[in-house]
Amino acid sequence: MIPLSLGEIAAVVGGTVEGDGAVTVTAPAVLDGRQVEPGGLFVAFAGEHVDGHDYVGQAGRAGAVAVLGSRPTPLPTVAVDDARAALQALAAHVVARLRDGPTVVGVTGSQGKTGTKDLLAAVLSSAGPTIATIGSLNNELGVPLTMLRADAATRFLVLEMGARHVGDIAALTGLVAPDIAVVLNVGQAHLGEFGSRAAIARTKGELVRGLAPGGTAVLNADDPRVAAMRSLTDGPVLTFGRARHADVRVLDLTLDRLGRPSFTLRTADASSPVALPLVGAHQALNASAAAAAALAAGVPLDLAAAALATVSLSRWRMELRDLACGATLLNDSYNANPDSTRAALNALAAIERGRRIAVLGEMLELGAASEAEHRAVGEYAAARADVVAVVGEGARSIAEGAGERAVSLADNDAAVDWLRGHLAAGDVVLVKASRGACLDEVAAALG
Repeated sequence: MIPLSLGEIAAVVGGTVEGDGAVTVTAPAVLDGRQVEPGGLFVAFAGEHVDGHDYVGQAGRAGAVAVLGSRPTPLPTVAVDDARAALQALAAHVVARLRDGPTVVGVTGSQGKTGTKDLLAAVLSSAGPTIATIGSLNNELGVPLTMLRADAATRFLVLEMGARHVGDIAALTGLVAPDIAVVLNVGQAHLGEFGSRAAIARTKGELVRGLAPGGTAVLNADDPRVAAMRSLTDGPVLTFGRARHADVRVLDLTLDRLGRPSFTLRTADASSPVALPLVGAHQALNASAAAAAALAAGVPLDLAAAALATVSLSRWRMELRDLACGATLLNDSYNANPDSTRAALNALAAIERGRRIAVLGEMLELGAASEAEHRAVGEYAAARADVVAVVGEGARSIAEGAGERAVSLADNDAAVDWLRGHLAAGDVVLVKASRGACLDEVAAALG
């Protein structure tokens, strides 16, 4: 974050200084008092169940020098009526003030956002100082927090942008118009909230509509709904995927015994081999999206390919590790929807080990389609796993779809007990569910 005095912050956000207005903030803003860096700004929200103002002391001990909140605190404070609006205004101001500002890349899609963001951040970091979304902080708070981490040295700013309602991404691009807009796919995530795939497509298209003048849209040539977003911009468009007409095309895709993809990325002018240290054929498409966005940012294909060979993903996303019992864990427990679950099951099936065990929990926010989608995932899992361990009542329809291969487990504790009693050396076990199911607890308990 660029250094700003409390008085300057108050002027930007329309707040009142309570305490020493000359105090200067030199480190990023955070919402969690445990994550403060020395010189940082603690943003306090008075929520329905938790009041951030109660944690100002904790933030101060960690190094916070000031607070942005709705009332005075023991630390110098900018008091505002709406802390969220103030945080967003401050973020927009900071990025706008950066001299010759960074190239801003927005990434959205129904699935694969975080993985592609991680890949792209690795590629761009090889070319210059890069700030990118941490984990999946991709909402109306996470995006401005990421923006506030940028400073005068930042060359690339990568912003993962999520949405739960029509207009959410438009609001985010109102804070900063991206120079490059990456749209991965239009799937079923949050279908219950949006009501239809058409509404999801409109919302993802808001990223393209929000491009800065002359900005580049990077679109999935394999997804007709995404490819159609070409009509939403008069600026340049780059496409990626396996389609013959893709500008950055995936060719000669193969998987090793651990399901890790090797392939060639080809453009009209160049080609480069890539071997990803990640599990799942779907990662090749994400890599082509990252390479296309990097090309739009001025990073050549060979440099992008070299960086892709060393990448890692945010936690709980296709993490492969050996367990003490001799089994292998594929931890993809961060989140799930029908499309991402099928991709994870394909990855499980590609791993050349012994028994394949899929531990699956509920996929949330699917609306009226929920029961049918869970049952369909169960059928899909039964064709790719030897055992389908279904956790929780909300996932019951997965067990119905999986039929004789299903084992129904009441909760996470039951899942851990069952796995400890049944896992054997050579087995590979996938753990996958929506965030609300907390199956990361199951993965952690396995060691």
